[in-house]
Amino acid sequence: MLQGFSNASHIPELRRRLLFTAALLAVYRVGVAVPTPGIDAQALASFFDAARSTLFGWINLFSGGALERFSVFALGIMPYISVAIILDLLKVASPYLDELYKEGEAGRRKITQYTRYGTVLLSVVQGFMIAVSLERIQAPGGGPVVYNPGWGFRIVTVMTLTAGTMFIMWLGEQITERGIGNGISLIIMAGIVARLPSALGTTAQFVREGEMSLFVLIFILALSFAVTGGIVYVETAQRRIPVQYAKRVVGRRIYGGQSSHLPLKINTSGVIPPIFASSILVFPATVATFVPALKGYASLLTPGGVVYNLTYVALIVFFAYFYTAVTFNPVDVADNLKKHGGFIPGIRPGRYTADYIDRVLSRITLGGAIYVSAVCVLPTLLIQRFNVPFYFGGTALLIVVGVALDTMAQIETHLLTRNYEGFMRRGRIKSRRG
Repeated sequence: MLQGFSNASHIPELRRRLLFTAALLAVYRVGVAVPTPGIDAQALASFFDAARSTLFGWINLFSGGALERFSVFALGIMPYISVAIILDLLKVASPYLDELYKEGEAGRRKITQYTRYGTVLLSVVQGFMIAVSLERIQAPGGGPVVYNPGWGFRIVTVMTLTAGTMFIMWLGEQITERGIGNGISLIIMAGIVARLPSALGTTAQFVREGEMSLFVLIFILALSFAVTGGIVYVETAQRRIPVQYAKRVVGRRIYGGQSSHLPLKINTSGVIPPIFASSILVFPATVATFVPALKGYASLLTPGGVVYNLTYVALIVFFAYFYTAVTFNPVDVADNLKKHGGFIPGIRPGRYTADYIDRVLSRITLGGAIYVSAVCVLPTLLIQRFNVPFYFGGTALLIVVGVALDTMAQIETHLLTRNYEGFMRRGRIKSRRG
């Protein structure tokens, strides 16, 4: 791997892309530290210390701590991702969107345009809701979070947060086009990784003060490497269905006859199921923040509890099957194989092939859902059993490892096209896109 990074510095184009990506990520981290006017920073920090399990804490995780500081990037890139996921799901119910997805580059540009418009609209709505919520919030000490509540504060907040989200979206698109890797994913990864040093510092302080034993720390570090290795293994794992192409005679030439395979990812849905499940579970706690009468009901879904964990796992399994069914259509795959003269040995083309692919996909999706559930429940168990002061594992670790694999796969492609040694001497890194 070290040799691969050394070779990357020898390619001018790849070196420029890496430096460009690093520069824009640095711009993003600088923007996270620029505060929005009209907020008492200390009161807001005190509120977030007591609101980790609410929707505010969830948004703060993916914004890289920007919401906790209420910076110009407080909304992060989540409005863009939410709109993109909604459009992806709506293509099942909308023939127009389904046709756009199939039109190639022209259709993708139209979808991107709709995503941008939706991001502006959703950012305005979320910015207004956050502004109104902050006006009603009282810090644990009893002081207000907003200095001068009113429409002036709301308008400034909405404009600032919407502009910040659109600027982050532009940064992500520039990284994707002129840098290396998927820009949006790298921005999310940068926000998550940026919080790691403070978490490690807190852990070291716990060890010095005797709140955590050295043996537990060594156990957590060993578990960290094991879980990370397991995520890498599963995210690159595939169920390969053999495909045989029939021979076709065109003029005097014979085409086809070769063997191939249809790769099916073990975790087809990626990190979408835990994101949806967590968003649903933190909603009662968020409502209880403003309606004290509901705190008794919201306490049933406290992270770490039996009801919370069981509900979390059930929702992850449900969304894993739901999102896989929406994004992967076995009937279309079977039709495409049939059109190109391909067939699965021992399976008749057409409906029987679709049924076979659907049966295989349903089985491996169950294994992928169990794997995602285990990784996501791990943080609550560590906090409950070993007093770990930060979330190890879960959605954050899935995102970091997945984005790192995608980025390394793209760097590997640049190296191999120029006959340089890649990251791995034995085997190549497989992209998570299949």
